Amino acid sequence: MIVDLRSDTVTQPTLAMKTAMFEAPLGDDVFGDDPSVNELERFSAALFGMEAAVYCPSGTMTNQIAIKINSNAPGEIICDQLAHIYKYEGGGIGFNAGLASHLLAGDKGRLSAEQIEAAIQPDDPHFPETQVVSLENTCNKGGGSIYDLEEIKKISTLCKNRGLKLHLDGARVFNAIVEADYGAKDLGAQFDTISVCLSKGLGAPVGSVLLGSQRAIKKARRIRKLFGGGMRQAGILAAAGTFALKNNIERLKEDHAKAKILGNTLENCSYVKRVLPVYTNIVVFEVQDHLSHTAIIEQLNQEQIKTVAFGPQQIRLVTHLNFTEKMLEKTITVLDKLK
Repeated sequence: MIVDLRSDTVTQPTLAMKTAMFEAPLGDDVFGDDPSVNELERFSAALFGMEAAVYCPSGTMTNQIAIKINSNAPGEIICDQLAHIYKYEGGGIGFNAGLASHLLAGDKGRLSAEQIEAAIQPDDPHFPETQVVSLENTCNKGGGSIYDLEEIKKISTLCKNRGLKLHLDGARVFNAIVEADYGAKDLGAQFDTISVCLSKGLGAPVGSVLLGSQRAIKKARRIRKLFGGGMRQAGILAAAGTFALKNNIERLKEDHAKAKILGNTLENCSYVKRVLPVYTNIVVFEVQDHLSHTAIIEQLNQEQIKTVAFGPQQIRLVTHLNFTEKMLEKTITVLDKLK
């Protein structure tokens, strides 16, 4: 039995999802007449109480489009130093949008309104104009950390008062929603644009949606075309996204419960120096200084448990819908055996 905990991107579509894909009515999305794409865009926008949405191949594309349409180079974007848009999107902020990145050291990837306000550049030609603020909820490099809604509201108010656009990298936003005391519409009311990934814990094979106003999404479609994101009969993929949104949100709690069990198991392993707080479906632990984290990864791999390095001496495990109870039992046994 192979247990793949490298990421929640490794999920496979279920038979029911495949059936929805197979039966999806199709058209040409670039012409705007693919009914399955249109349904996904309407449904996802409505979930967040936003006006419109555009379907894209990846979360990197939706993030990069959002940054592009929310800015006018030269200028800068404020984000946490752990932000996915900065660390893992190939330098796209500078290449695609022509912006400088103003990095802040938040709390496990979470920024405060006070931090952001202090970082806004003065009206001085020596400095790039601050134009966009981007938050990530949950934050991948923060171990799946979750923003508090009241802090988001403070940041949103600040951005409105200072004329800044506010974007949410919501790659795992539903992981935050099922754990927090707020809903999708609460978030939709705070942001100019939101990127939602469908191919992580929600289990769709491909795709993300970018949400925003009608005006913003009209501009986003133009940038999507420029980026090569027009996919023609994309409804066969979009149908999986709609199925995921209708069926796979609440079950994310199961992934979180399994992640906490793994975290508790690791707390008692002698080779583990510390386990970062387990907020959602991401478990990050540090190996003792005298040990090699790559050697631990190789030992796990030999036991058919796949993981990834996540920094110096760090290893990440990510639970997902294909991580079964039997797989959990096997993983616990192997982690204990490595003592």
